[in-house]
Amino acid sequence: MGIIKVNNIKLYAYHGCLDEEAKIGSEYRVDVSIKADLKKSAKTDDLIDTVDYVHLNHIVKEEMAIRAKLLEEVAQRILNRMFKELKKVKKAKVSVSKINPPIGGNVEEVVIILTKKR
Repeated sequence: MGIIKVNNIKLYAYHGCLDEEAKIGSEYRVDVSIKADLKKSAKTDDLIDTVDYVHLNHIVKEEMAIRAKLLEEVAQRILNRMFKELKKVKKAKVSVSKINPPIGGNVEEVVIILTKKR
């Protein structure tokens, strides 16, 4: 078993319950960590035998572009697509961070973390 991480994917998106969040948008950071059997790819040196982190990044970008009220919903969609499209993924963790959230205080970020396993 091995771990592949794609950290600090920076995006601009329009998630949130407030109308202004849908218009103005915010900065987000997404971190993805997956567990998969990487023994074969370590031997073959072939992309087909591993989980392509370019594909992981693509899923994150596409799902973050679809507006949601809650970050939980976005993180769950990301997880669902990873398990649907990447059969080698055994376990995954997605962290979605909203930078400078509009919550009436000096808060650097809020973070939602969801995990899923096959």
